[in-house]
Amino acid sequence: MKRIVVALIAMLMFAAPALAETKIAYVDLQKALNLSKAGAQAKNEISELVKKYEAEFKGKQEDLLKKKDELEKQAALLSDSAKAEKEREYQRDVKDLQRFQKDVKDELQQKDAEHTKRILNELFEILQKMGKDGSYTMILEKNEGAVIYAAESVDLTDELIKAYDAGK
Repeated sequence: MKRIVVALIAMLMFAAPALAETKIAYVDLQKALNLSKAGAQAKNEISELVKKYEAEFKGKQEDLLKKKDELEKQAALLSDSAKAEKEREYQRDVKDLQRFQKDVKDELQQKDAEHTKRILNELFEILQKMGKDGSYTMILEKNEGAVIYAAESVDLTDELIKAYDAGK
C-alpha cells in the first residue's frame, strides 16, 4: 500500500509540469458563423433568394388556383374527353409546382451548405494560426467537442494503433 502511494505521488510530481504547460481553449463555431460579417452576408443573400422564390411560388400557385376554378366552372360544358384533358393539364401543373418547390428547397440548401463550408474552412485556417501563435495545446469546438487544433505532442493516435495492433 505504501508503495502505491509513493508511486502516485511520484507520478503526480512528474505530471505536474506537463499539466502546467497545457493550454486548452474552445470556440463556438455556430456563433462565429452567425455573427461574422461573411456569415451575416451569406444569411442575407439566402434570405433575398427565399423572398424572390416565395413571390415566384405564390404567383404560380395563384395561376394554378385560377386554372382549377376555370376547370370546375367549365366541367359541365366540356365533353368527357376535353374535361379529362383539362384535368391532366391541371395535374401536370400541380406536379410542376411541386417540382419547382423541391428544386428551390434543394438549391437553397446547397447554397447554404456552400457558404457554411467556405466560412468554416476560413475559420479553421485562422484557428490553426491562433493555435500555433498562442501556443495552445488544443482548441475544441464548444458545441461538438471536436478537436480543431491539437499539438502533435498530445496526439495519441499512433500509440493507440500500436497498442491495438500489438493486441491482435
